[in-house]
Amino acid sequence: MKKYIIALFSFAFLLNGLNLEAQRKKSSQKKSDTISLDAFKFRNIGPAFLSGRIADIAIHPKNDNIWYVAVGSGGVWKTKNSGTTWDPIFDDQVSYSTGCITIDPNNPARVWVGSGENVGGRHVGYGDGIYLSTNNGGSWKNMGLKNSEHISKIIVHPDNSNVVWVASQGPLWKKGGERGVYKTNNGGKTWKRVLGNSEWTGATDLIIDPNNPQVLFAATWDRHRTVAAYMGGGPGSGIHRSTDGGESWEKLSNGLPESNMGKIGLAISPQKSNVLYAAIELDRTKGGVYRSEDDGNSWSKMSDTVSGGTGPHYYQELYASPHKFDRLYLMNVRVLTSEDGGKNFVQLKEEKKHSDNHALIFKKDDPNYLMIGTDAGIYESFDLAKNWRYIKNLPLTQFYKVAVNNAEPFYSIFGGTQDNGSVGGPSATDEREGIANKHWYKTLFADGHQSATDPVHNDIIYAETQQGGLHRIDLTSGEPVLVQPQAREGEPYERFNWDAPILVSPHKPSRLYFASYRVWKSESRGDDWEPISGDLTRNEERIKLLIMGRQQSWDNPWDVGAMSNYNTITSLSESPLKEGVLFAGTDDGFIQITQNGGAQWTQVPVTKLGLPSRSFVNDIKADLYDSNTLYVVLDNHKEGDFNPYIYKSTDLGKTWTSISSNLPKRTLVWRIVQDHVNKNLFFAATEFGVYVSLNAGAKWQKLPGTPTLPFRDLVIQKRENDLVAASFGRGFYVLDDYSALREMNSENLKRKGKLFAPRTAKWYVPRSNVGNTGADYFFSKNPTFGAVFTYHLSDDFTTQKESRKKKEKKLNEKKSNIPFPGWEALDKEEKEKEASVLLTIQDPEGNIIRKISEKAKKGSHRIAWDLKHFNPFSIPEDGKIINSGYNYGALAIPQKYTATLYLEKNGTITQLDEPIDFNVKPIRNGVLKGTSYKDYDTYRTNMNALIKKIDFLEDVLERNENKLSALKTALRNSSIVPGEMNQKIQNIQNEIEKLKTLIEGNASKSEIGERNSPTIGTHIRVAYRGMFSTYGPTALHKKSMALAKKMMQNIEQKILDLNTNKIIPLEQELKDQGAPYIQGQGIK
Repeated sequence: MKKYIIALFSFAFLLNGLNLEAQRKKSSQKKSDTISLDAFKFRNIGPAFLSGRIADIAIHPKNDNIWYVAVGSGGVWKTKNSGTTWDPIFDDQVSYSTGCITIDPNNPARVWVGSGENVGGRHVGYGDGIYLSTNNGGSWKNMGLKNSEHISKIIVHPDNSNVVWVASQGPLWKKGGERGVYKTNNGGKTWKRVLGNSEWTGATDLIIDPNNPQVLFAATWDRHRTVAAYMGGGPGSGIHRSTDGGESWEKLSNGLPESNMGKIGLAISPQKSNVLYAAIELDRTKGGVYRSEDDGNSWSKMSDTVSGGTGPHYYQELYASPHKFDRLYLMNVRVLTSEDGGKNFVQLKEEKKHSDNHALIFKKDDPNYLMIGTDAGIYESFDLAKNWRYIKNLPLTQFYKVAVNNAEPFYSIFGGTQDNGSVGGPSATDEREGIANKHWYKTLFADGHQSATDPVHNDIIYAETQQGGLHRIDLTSGEPVLVQPQAREGEPYERFNWDAPILVSPHKPSRLYFASYRVWKSESRGDDWEPISGDLTRNEERIKLLIMGRQQSWDNPWDVGAMSNYNTITSLSESPLKEGVLFAGTDDGFIQITQNGGAQWTQVPVTKLGLPSRSFVNDIKADLYDSNTLYVVLDNHKEGDFNPYIYKSTDLGKTWTSISSNLPKRTLVWRIVQDHVNKNLFFAATEFGVYVSLNAGAKWQKLPGTPTLPFRDLVIQKRENDLVAASFGRGFYVLDDYSALREMNSENLKRKGKLFAPRTAKWYVPRSNVGNTGADYFFSKNPTFGAVFTYHLSDDFTTQKESRKKKEKKLNEKKSNIPFPGWEALDKEEKEKEASVLLTIQDPEGNIIRKISEKAKKGSHRIAWDLKHFNPFSIPEDGKIINSGYNYGALAIPQKYTATLYLEKNGTITQLDEPIDFNVKPIRNGVLKGTSYKDYDTYRTNMNALIKKIDFLEDVLERNENKLSALKTALRNSSIVPGEMNQKIQNIQNEIEKLKTLIEGNASKSEIGERNSPTIGTHIRVAYRGMFSTYGPTALHKKSMALAKKMMQNIEQKILDLNTNKIIPLEQELKDQGAPYIQGQGIK
């Protein structure tokens, strides 16, 4: 009967699997200092409908279906099929941020990557040098320049792979580092700086003469960003030429600006290599495009065109078309294009395409093709920008912050993104495929930042644009209402941080707090506001502050227009235990505390914690258990210090203790959250992953399941015990049900085995809601379906074979002799069975309804029950069940169940822990009331009995048919006279065929697809469907089961009689007349 059901369900159900994601390199912590956290792996949920910032793109020179993409803060991705599918190929490296990528023209298997973003933005990622892959991106090696932090260009000599030139911008937040143009003559083994200095002058662009590789041009760049301001140029900026392969350089000046220059983009004409172009930033974001017709000896200004928007520092890449002389493309908010060498520029047509363009790719054999990398991913045009195709399956979104609501059955996640607005979407769906782009929606425009949710109304959320543009959104209508507090008459400009903090009071859902340079309070969900503080910052004139080590002249490439205001409040928190106890942190080094709702504030300078005076407060949190305790996360990376700083005060800021403990150096921290059940359980979002502390910050350990990534925010969804993380480059991540971490204490870890209680399992039937969408349709994984259990094993269960192979691997690496283990040892290896864990599920009556097993391994792991009963179908005599990837057991009803964990080792089964109870509950009620759970279970019992009976009868028929075949063979090989015995066998065969037809239908009809009259199988298939919906069996299903049972009863005795009264006597008769022995004869 199994074959009927398999045929029926093969198109309807798919196996839910675990999304095992690539992990970063192991922490520097010693193994003995860590505990196994393998069970606690994050799940990436995208989205991909917005994508993220692209730094550079390279297309394989011999196969233009292969692309490599360098992502600003999301690693490197590769496609072999023009974007249909993608693979991240840089996830295990030390750096996540990349600025450029280059394929070796002599050997395309060699790919170079420069780490660190190639723009001067406020939220750029930093790198640790240059990387090389010699196997098409399969593996990588850091080749040096580890103090460069930002590499913007790599050129490989067109005839010699050992010669490579690199343009390094150098550190953004401080002087020094490895900045300038570097050259290697030995494939990256050693590097020599050939242009630039160790103070402020780096190199931002580098081009090579396509006809003479000895001729190169470089754009040097002085720039420095502080928390307060940005200086995008200086005396070291300029254009330089080398005619000896980069060994020496001359600065070009004839016709070029005499003032300090900023960021410069260079291009060389593919048609006439003596023609050069330069896009030059000048004082206060002004600039121009210059052109040379004599290899750079002299220059002419063509126009005043310069990149705008966020500022020239964010764009300025200049490209010369390989298809038309003097056609230029200047990267900008909207691409600017010129047909006359830079005299006149117009905006490229970018309808239905995102702005903020960074990288442009051409195809030599297609003049109508353009590929552009933007802040929202990759676009292609096949008709020279008339229309654009969006690559919508790259999950690269940069999230600043994250918030969750309490929606049922699956809560929603909201967040603000870099340049892609604010978005919302589900943490899970009831669709088997997972979470798709269609499930996500934009809640607000522009750059998105902090979002917040109303704890009472799941459809009321808050989102904001940059510089404090706070909106309240009613998701039922989708309408945003501006609720940003405004300066009163006569008051100065309201300085909001780029990422201003919003807080919904834990004491009153209609009460909001928002901050600029002062704290605001609303009692009406933002309809009206009142300030509850004065200026809590230093309130300075930022242009007077030091930059590049001193105060600078007004006549310089200043740019503060598209950066955050300074002297602002960056973080807010309120004690959930004591109303009116508020904490605020600023970007200029202050922690502010009020105990009376803002009437008085106490200022705590960060110098009191032992940090530099202007350290940035990334986060401030009130303790959930003690109103006198607070935590601050401090950030000094905008002074070039990337180290982690987390502090705790238990006396409202009078004294402080560091709880950064063993967090790795160079790992700045963005956020800290405290568990709502275990006061000692904390999570920290850092520049290189999410860390957990089980002992209030005394020791930290990185959580697995994410690539090397920056995480800017964390939030706990308390109902589900989920940790939701906002990454700045790969979207959202969810750690489903981390509750077992609360019990990861020494007592439980020492036990032979510990089973932790799971959260309530959601009862529903996953549905399929998409068609054949093609391989480029993006899905992220749902949580594992069913009841998911976390367990921990303290013993190592390595087999003898595994141990031998591990030892041999080490010997092999040392090129030592590998001893022969001996025949006896090899025999023992083959006979040894792997130890396994066994989880049993019992119903309230104590009946075991399911067993799940997996290989036993030391550490913490997860195992899931899919809410199904045992598979009811027959088992072959050899015990080998063909695994179709789907369990055909009936859906278990919602109620309380009990789980027990066992260890099976060497044939012995040992109970490891006490049984635990858990619940299965429906996620919703249908419009129509279905079968009661009791009737459902009765139906399942009867259905299983019917299946077992029909399987038995089919088995009897099949065995009789096989036996009859053997009897025919025996008759042919005997001395029995042909005739009567042959006829007896044929008569029995005819009876078997009739009985099979009643069960399966006419074989000839089935062969050509002709319909049979309803059979036992027909009715059982319909009846079986009654166990696979939460509605339960209907009268139709019950009638079908009754008909199948009645028809079966009509043939049951005939099948049994056929065996007893005809087959067995005939077999004995043949035996008596001297026929050969038939296998199995006489064996009962």
